[in-house]
Amino acid sequence: MNAYLALPPWPDAPAALRTLREAGVRLGFLSNFTPVMLEASLRRSGLADKFEHVLSTDRARTFKPDPRAYQLGVDTLRLPRDQIVFAAFAGWDAVGAKRFGYPTFWVNRTQAPPEELGVRPDGSGPSLTDLIAFVVPPR
Repeated sequence: MNAYLALPPWPDAPAALRTLREAGVRLGFLSNFTPVMLEASLRRSGLADKFEHVLSTDRARTFKPDPRAYQLGVDTLRLPRDQIVFAAFAGWDAVGAKRFGYPTFWVNRTQAPPEELGVRPDGSGPSLTDLIAFVVPPR
């Protein structure tokens, strides 16, 4: 479990997060990690200042894909779910967020086949550059 405390960020993450913020996108994330794990990971990654909100499913006393976990985003951002794009790094998480009602993008780093769970994300690609293209309208 200690390995989760020192996960390095993906190489494209710092630049992609900067691009999204410069485009006016509010950034936050929802994780099944505990608050202690999230704090350690963010400190280690150097990305803590990139996010407006860091949410642990501990607050809902459940784990994703439970809808109560996804509700944390709505409650925190005070936006309707259809105005919150949920980017997931796991296919099951993208499906859970889509079922909840979020527009979703699956950052499919390993180019895995989609899981057959009856729902597909709205978009998919192997990198955060693909996510930027999905979220930020062309100029």
